[in-house]
Amino acid sequence: MTSLLLRRVRIVRIGDGPAPEGEVDLRIVGDRVVELAPRLQPSASDEVLDAEGRWLIPGLWDQHVHLGQWAATAGRLDLSSTTSPEAAVRLIAAEVGSRRGGAPDTVIQGFGHRAAAWDRQPTVAELDEVSGDIPVVLISGDAHHGWLNSAALRLLDVPPRDGVVEENEWFPVFARLDEATMTAEGRRTAYAKVLDAAVRRGVVGVREFEWADNATDWAERSDSGLAVVRVRTATYAAGLADTIAAGRRSGDVLDRAGLITMGPLKIISDGSLNTRTAFCYDPYVGDDVLEFPRGRANNSPEELGELLELATRNGLEVAVHAIGDAAVGIALDAFSGTGARGTIEHAQLVAPADVERMAALGVVASVQPAHLLDDRDVTHQCWPDRADRCFALRSMLEAGVNLVLGSDAPVAPLDPWEAMAAAVHRSGDEREEWNAAETITVAQALAASVDGAGTIGVGSLADLALLDADPGAQGSTGAAVAAHLRSMQVAATIVAGRVVQRSY
Repeated sequence: MTSLLLRRVRIVRIGDGPAPEGEVDLRIVGDRVVELAPRLQPSASDEVLDAEGRWLIPGLWDQHVHLGQWAATAGRLDLSSTTSPEAAVRLIAAEVGSRRGGAPDTVIQGFGHRAAAWDRQPTVAELDEVSGDIPVVLISGDAHHGWLNSAALRLLDVPPRDGVVEENEWFPVFARLDEATMTAEGRRTAYAKVLDAAVRRGVVGVREFEWADNATDWAERSDSGLAVVRVRTATYAAGLADTIAAGRRSGDVLDRAGLITMGPLKIISDGSLNTRTAFCYDPYVGDDVLEFPRGRANNSPEELGELLELATRNGLEVAVHAIGDAAVGIALDAFSGTGARGTIEHAQLVAPADVERMAALGVVASVQPAHLLDDRDVTHQCWPDRADRCFALRSMLEAGVNLVLGSDAPVAPLDPWEAMAAAVHRSGDEREEWNAAETITVAQALAASVDGAGTIGVGSLADLALLDADPGAQGSTGAAVAAHLRSMQVAATIVAGRVVQRSY
C-alpha cells in the first residue's frame, strides 16, 4: 500500500472544524490521512513531499460538467462576443475562407453565442450563404440550441428547417456530434488534455452529465489509465432501464481503481434563460413573440414524480435540471412526494418560499456561479422584475440549504476558482456587483467546492490540493478577492493518496 509523507503544510480551515496552527506534517496510507503532527519521522516506505509551508485544502470538485463537450471546445470557434447573427456569420465566413481547399466535410464548430440578447433569431439561409457545402454547427452558450447550416443538418440527419434546432430535438444531436466529427484517438487525446488541466487547478472529482453511456465509458477509460480524478457518472431517462437492469445504484464503484462511481439520474425538467424556455411562474418580458410565454416544462408533474419514484426505488439519487422558478417548485413537489434524494441543478431563479422548502427537504442546490457573469444582461432583459432572485446564494445558505458549486462546462470553464470568484464578487467587468446582497464569503464558497469535506485531519480522504497562497487572504475590495482566487496557483494535486500533478 502506498505511503506519502507531506511535510510542512498549513491546513486551511473548512467549515466549523478547527485547523492546527502553523506548519504540520501528515502521513497518508492508501487513500486516507492516518497521522498528523507538528513533526513526523519518515518510514522506509514513505514517499516524502516537502510542501515548504504551502496551504493544504481538500481537493476541489466540479459538481456539474459535460466532459466530452468540454474536451471538444478547444476545436470550436469562440462566438461569445457576437452581438448579432450578422456578427456570427462574419466569423464563419472568415473561417470558411481560411479552410478553402481542405476536406469538404470538415465540420466548422462554434460555441458561445447567446441569441436571447440578439434583436432577431438566426436562420439557416444566412449560414448557407457563406458556407456552401462545409458543415457548420454553432452551439449556443448555454448548449440549449444548435444553429446549423444545411450541410450540417444533412450530416447529422436532422430534418430541414429555417431556424435553429431547439432544446429537446437538439440534445440528442449534440450528443452524437463528436462521434461524427472526432476519431476515437482524437477523443482520448482531448479528454487527457482537459483532465490534465483540471488537476492543475486542484480538481479531484467531477459529476459527469455527458449525454452518453457514462458508467460504461468511464469505467473503460479508468481501466485503460485515462481517468486521474474521481468521476460520478449520471444516466438520463433514456438509459434508466439499462441502469436498473445492470443493478447500478448511486455510489456503486464501477472501475478497478475505485475512482468511478454511479451517480444520479439526470432529468432536464425545463429549458434555459437564453432560449427563454426556463419555466417560470410569470411571463417573460417580450412574451408576445414567444410560443411559450412562461417557458416550458419538459415533464408533467406526474411524469416527474414517476421518474423520481422509480429512481428512488432502485437506489438512485436524482439531479433535476430546473432553472425557472416554476420548474424548481414542481421539482420540489416531486422530491417531497417521493422522498427522493438529490439535487436541483442550476436553481437559477427560485421563489423565496421554495428556498425554505429546499432546506426543509434536504435537497441540494447545485449552482454554477460563473453563469451569473454571462446571464446578467439577458436577465435584466427577460426577467427585469425578478432579477434580484437570481443566483440567490446567500439566501440559500442562510436558509440552511446545502450548496455545491460547479461550472456546467463547456458553458463555463471547468475551473472551481472561477466559480468561487463569481460567488464572492458578482461582476465580471468594471460594473458594480449584480445584487451584492447575494454574495457569499470565500470560506463559504470553498466549503461548497470540496464535496462536503471538512478540515483535513486523521481519517480524511486523501484527495488534496496544495496551494501557493492562502485562499482566505483578504483583499481590499471584493474585486481584489475575486482576482486573488482566479490567480490561485496549485502546487500539487493528490487523488486517493497519489500525486497526480506537481508544479514545483
